[in-house]
Amino acid sequence: MTAPTPASSTTGKNILAVVPPHMGGRAAGTALAGLVPGADVNVVEATDEDPAALREAQVIITGLAPVTADHIAAAPSLELVQCASHGYDYVDKDAARARAIPVCNIGSSGAEKQNVAEQVFALMLALAKQLVPAHTALADADWALPRLQQSITELSGKILGIVGLGHIGQEVARRALAFDMTILYTGPRRVSPETETLLGNARHVPLDELLRSSDYISLHAPLKDETRHLINADRLSFLKPTAFLINTARGALVDQDALADALSAGGLAGAGIDVFDPEPPTAALRLLKAPNVVLSPHVGGATRETLVRIALAALQNVIDYLDGKPPRDVTP
Repeated sequence: MTAPTPASSTTGKNILAVVPPHMGGRAAGTALAGLVPGADVNVVEATDEDPAALREAQVIITGLAPVTADHIAAAPSLELVQCASHGYDYVDKDAARARAIPVCNIGSSGAEKQNVAEQVFALMLALAKQLVPAHTALADADWALPRLQQSITELSGKILGIVGLGHIGQEVARRALAFDMTILYTGPRRVSPETETLLGNARHVPLDELLRSSDYISLHAPLKDETRHLINADRLSFLKPTAFLINTARGALVDQDALADALSAGGLAGAGIDVFDPEPPTAALRLLKAPNVVLSPHVGGATRETLVRIALAALQNVIDYLDGKPPRDVTP
């Protein structure tokens, strides 16, 4: 992805770039600002850090930093909130909607799809091959093969159920074909027959059927009111005891306590979790101590390459909007 080309209409525009420290902070924000010469780009690490800049902002670009109803109320000139992410649940959509302010993400850019798909398979393989307990045992001089070999399994020949076959879900499906996996998927809309064929004759099924049938379930749905705790205690009970659940989407798609209960009871074989609710998770989160889990700190969209693609995609959408083009990826 190449650097965006600033339009003359960006000159004199006030942009507030909110880049938390874990997303690169001021250094990353300053580099971003340099790609919009002529605009007045104020870089902060928290949305309310500079009240004057917030008050003057016509656009807020946020990298996972909350944009609350109070922030929106404090920005009378605000025209657009641009999320540098697929997720947008950290923006008060109701407050933005009340003022007809579009909230956009970078969904159609595909900026995150490569690394999220790679992270899915990192977690799947770690679980299938018992890499974490094997490593821990060997580090303690424990030759764990006799103990672990009964639980080590393969991806080949297994059914992968994908919840949400968008850009990222399709990238996961393409990789699954290399492992000779069968693809089931669910979502509000069926993809084209051509896409299903390209993805190994992927089959669209209801969610509950997918959960009952799949050996691996990978979540790629957006977080909305209707998808919060989509995977709850009832739905976890549908899983095979040999199944694995992978979540690299949003933490709140899963009832984390229910998942901890199911893991402890042997209701599923394991879980690979890259996202949490809240983030970072507190020490009280039972899932952190649950058996047969592989955990990572939301690294699915955090490679150097991915962060650059995300930033450029968000910035291009802002530039195009200020140049009079319709905003892309307006969230529902």
